[in-house]
Amino acid sequence: MRASDPVVLFLLVLAIGVVAGILFDRLAGPSWLARQFSGSSRGIVTSVLVGVAGAFVGYHIAALALGGELIISVIAAAAGAGMVLFVWRMAK
Repeated sequence: MRASDPVVLFLLVLAIGVVAGILFDRLAGPSWLARQFSGSSRGIVTSVLVGVAGAFVGYHIAALALGGELIISVIAAAAGAGMVLFVWRMAK
């Protein structure tokens, strides 16, 4: 498998979105004490799903606008996940 295979790109963008969602939830989410009182783990699942959606949006915008280079697409996927997570958190 090469890095340009669609399956590899899909898994790479998916992993970027998952990691971005987890990191964003841990760094910008409610505190540990607030999570203990609320008793819900849905926040992290939602953050991961929003991060994955943002990574795919960023990847496809970069692929359409900037070409198909792998490193640019990966950076755009991470930036897209971060921006969508930030906007989602501000709207919430």
